[in-house]
Amino acid sequence: MISAFANSMKVPELRSRILFTLAMIVIVRLGVHIPLPGVDVPALTHFMETSAKSNGDPLGAFGAILTIFSGGGLQQCGIFALGIMPYISASIMTQLLGAVVPSLQKMMREEGGRQKMTKYTRILAIIIAVIQGYMLTSLLMNPSNLPGMQGCPDIVMTPGAMFNITTIFIIVTGTMFLMWIGDQITERGVGNGISLIISVNIIHALPGALAIAWKTCVMRGTEVNPLGALVMVALLVFMVLVVAFVVILCQAQRRVPVQYAKRVVGHNKIAQGGTQYLPLKLNYSGVMPVIFATAILALPGMLLQYMVSGDSWLGRAISLMISPSSIWYYVFCSIMIYFFSYFWVATMFHPQQISEDLKRNGGYIPGVRPGPATAAYLDQTMSRLTFSGSLFLTLLYFLPNLLTVFGSMPYIVTQFFGGTSLLILVGVLLDMMRQVEATLLQKNYEGFMKKGRIRGKYAHLQGTGRPADDKGIVILWIVISFFVLAGAVILAF
Repeated sequence: MISAFANSMKVPELRSRILFTLAMIVIVRLGVHIPLPGVDVPALTHFMETSAKSNGDPLGAFGAILTIFSGGGLQQCGIFALGIMPYISASIMTQLLGAVVPSLQKMMREEGGRQKMTKYTRILAIIIAVIQGYMLTSLLMNPSNLPGMQGCPDIVMTPGAMFNITTIFIIVTGTMFLMWIGDQITERGVGNGISLIISVNIIHALPGALAIAWKTCVMRGTEVNPLGALVMVALLVFMVLVVAFVVILCQAQRRVPVQYAKRVVGHNKIAQGGTQYLPLKLNYSGVMPVIFATAILALPGMLLQYMVSGDSWLGRAISLMISPSSIWYYVFCSIMIYFFSYFWVATMFHPQQISEDLKRNGGYIPGVRPGPATAAYLDQTMSRLTFSGSLFLTLLYFLPNLLTVFGSMPYIVTQFFGGTSLLILVGVLLDMMRQVEATLLQKNYEGFMKKGRIRGKYAHLQGTGRPADDKGIVILWIVISFFVLAGAVILAF
């Protein structure tokens, strides 16, 4: 693997893409720490630190979910406060509508239909960003209304209509800028830009999570706990095992054999038949069911809890549903993960179309008649795979909550042992490895792996745009270095 990283710097095009991607990541992280004008960020930070010492994470799992999509910009009240969350919400809505509405399905199959769908997604993302920006400004002026933030001091220096307008404009502009950065990374960098931004937002919390885990397990006041050190090592080993399990879950597939008969191609040419395989993924829906279930349980639940009194029966019922210590939380979440897994497969996987394509090309599954019988076989096989994949996905999603409840660990630490964060990280890193692997093999360099499914099969992934020239990358890094040094000087003096 070390040789693969060294080889990636020998290919000029790949080197330019990697340096450009790193520059965009630095810009994203710098924007998170630029505060909104008129907001007293030190007062909010002091309150969050005080609450974390006395009551743990004041926002709990909800705060970790916001960190995934905003990268700490919401807690820092930065210009990237909403992060990429509006675009993710708009993408989910357009994908679901595209799978359900026949006119949108037809448009996506036509030439140029995906470009139109992308345009509609961005317009919807702007609308969602404006709505969420207004809600955020309202919470900034009244932070005590948010559950877990009772007692927070006033953090807006000059509240009023002008603060609302300027803050919404800055937040929406920051979200649009992040969308543009994501598109630039996809075309000129390595990997999918939007997914990579989310992954960077997750990884930024890793050093703090390790420090908290060290203080929780190893340090007991000013003394070192030897037994806690063993617990820390056991946690790291367990984390490696969980990551390996997630990789297996993302890569596992059922290979259905497909036999092709000899057929005439062109003028008196006979194509030799053979056996190929139709790969059916164990986790076909990826992380989408978890994101849907998390959004339904967390965001509307928090809003309803904000609007409904906690002493009423409805407020107690909502608190019971969104509390990880309640059995009903796991029941509702399991039902929603299974429902959205099957819903995603039903809308995205079309066994009838696959059966017709196989029949048209002279292919058939051994022991299964072509036509409707093949479609029924594929549908049954995919249903069984979805059930097993949903079971593993549910267990993986509950793992951080179980470690928090029974292991007395903060959620900011346990989120790296499973859940949405780990699934997104593993998927994005595998995607980047596939693209780098394909480029290295194309340039006759040794890749990451000598064996396995990742080798040499993904030449059509991202990076279709022209890479940035070396002069532009040097100028970009000089500008970034200037801003970093200026920030360091200001922070020091």
